[in-house]
Amino acid sequence: MTQSWGPQPPATADGPEWRPELDIPGPGQQRRWTVLLRWLLLVPQFVVLCLLGIAAFFVTVAGWFAALVLGRLPDSIASFLGKYLAYETRIAASSMLLVDRYPPFALTAPDYPVQIELRPTTLNRLAVLFRLILMIPAAIIANLVTTGWFAIGWIFWIIGIVLGRLPGPVFGATAAVARYRMRFGAYLSMLSPVYPKGLLGDPPVAKEEARSATRPLVLDTAAKVLIWVFLVLGLITQIGSRSTGDHDMNGLANTPQVVHLAGRS
Repeated sequence: MTQSWGPQPPATADGPEWRPELDIPGPGQQRRWTVLLRWLLLVPQFVVLCLLGIAAFFVTVAGWFAALVLGRLPDSIASFLGKYLAYETRIAASSMLLVDRYPPFALTAPDYPVQIELRPTTLNRLAVLFRLILMIPAAIIANLVTTGWFAIGWIFWIIGIVLGRLPGPVFGATAAVARYRMRFGAYLSMLSPVYPKGLLGDPPVAKEEARSATRPLVLDTAAKVLIWVFLVLGLITQIGSRSTGDHDMNGLANTPQVVHLAGRS
């Protein structure tokens, strides 16, 4: 269960509506000292991710033009973007306290507990052409739910230090955020034609059909309530930051430096 991309886009049993999947083991015991220092320990990973993100941006642009012509991503572009998305997802899962194991500095990590599955498929050229417009609603949701999680992430951090693990509802809601962000990334980079879905979890299936704790991702009521809390907090945070930003800009507009720069422009 890792990211993969075959040489040709074959038909799948699930058809065109198959969505990228995220596999994470269930909530287990974590070392308290790694929880305490989690975000500090991940600083080198954030630096590498930032550098790779610059490359991924230009590769995505090239993939957009190629997809318009071919109706699919070229294999080399899809392979790199898939590996980048998997790397980004591993770091996100670690930073959100979903796993204790430190992510490796590698684009391919088949032994790491966090895996994503992508399947090659053809793309609708019209949907590719308008991808930046079509993605806006999903981008708003991804931004709000992520901002909301980090607004109270410090509470989960304290819980993780005290208990040495995340409670089930917190784990489920957090995994839902991580999966939605991954699916949005796959849609944005044209690794999947399917619009991001499943923020509130999946329908239950028979136990023997489950692939991991997040596949399917079955959420209880508490986890779903937490996701709505993330969305509301994200909206409040965004409104507050915009209001503060507008106030700061109004204050800066009265300074001689900004007036001078405005005059030059």
